[in-house]
Amino acid sequence: METVTRHKVTRPPNREHQRVQKLRFYSQLFSVLVNIWIGVQFYLWVKKIAGEAVWINVPRPPGVEGWLPIGSLVSLRYWWESGVVNTIHPSGLIIFLTILATAFLFKKGFCGWICPVGFISEMLGNIADKIWHRRLKPPAWLDWTLRMVKYLLLGFFLWAILVQMTPKSIEAFVYSNYNKVADILMLRFFTDITLFALSILAGLFFFSLIIRGFWCRYFCPYGALLGLIGLISPTRIKRNPSSCTDCKSCTIACPAFIKVHKVKEVVSDECIGCMACVDSCPVNKTLEIKVIPAKKTVSPVRWAAILLIVFWGTLLTFKIIGPWQNSITDTEYRQHLPALERGEYIHP
Repeated sequence: METVTRHKVTRPPNREHQRVQKLRFYSQLFSVLVNIWIGVQFYLWVKKIAGEAVWINVPRPPGVEGWLPIGSLVSLRYWWESGVVNTIHPSGLIIFLTILATAFLFKKGFCGWICPVGFISEMLGNIADKIWHRRLKPPAWLDWTLRMVKYLLLGFFLWAILVQMTPKSIEAFVYSNYNKVADILMLRFFTDITLFALSILAGLFFFSLIIRGFWCRYFCPYGALLGLIGLISPTRIKRNPSSCTDCKSCTIACPAFIKVHKVKEVVSDECIGCMACVDSCPVNKTLEIKVIPAKKTVSPVRWAAILLIVFWGTLLTFKIIGPWQNSITDTEYRQHLPALERGEYIHP
């Protein structure tokens, strides 16, 4: 990267911005803590079933299946074709469907308000702002080229799962030994990380300190899918040109580099629904969140509250009434461990 376009970082003039963005910070932090808690509990549970810590008495946390999006996409197709929610990783499917639903209702609000990876990416972006005192963005031709990578990755997964795989191969995958222990294999990726994988993560970390949202903007296929769904969302951020002073506060505040001050309506696959543009506008009712076709204006706080209630409320409801828990017993998991240790379970 030889040339970059620079955007100065300034504090938005609207004090309401601080309240809404603090709410967003605590929402993201809550999600991170929930995922850390799930990760620690899952790690201890694996230790327990492996006989390495028999004194630990923790159940397997079903929420860990939220980190298996590819398997959840396979489960989605299986459910669509058979009408059956498989009992191997049911919570993974529920979490996946809930995220897709929030993308339709709230654009990429999941990315901006809930996703723990997005939160880490933003924190690195904030550090980068302090290091460089400016926001760095590649030139347009390079930015567009890199942004296509996540859509190529998304296209590959959609083609492989929705087109290439037959109904029989879908069913075989769902009930395969590999899929049954996919959660443990995912854990092993982090606990027994290879030098190559560690190098990739280090590279992503490094470039995230140069370009804000490097992973999310260029390589996350999950974000690509949510961005496409968000384009048809009834939520719209609209700008009133007649009252706009062209101060560019909205564009400066946008972490996705969207030139909000130049459009009447924000239509972008990169918009994460952070509401920084709306909150930073110094002129009342110039930038507003509207819900079509009713054209009803919604405040950023109310919009965020509804998003969080829908997301966490849906997951809590299914946790209570099901389907949520998988059907694999600790004994069956334990029986799979020797073959897993021998490396016999590979992606089918």
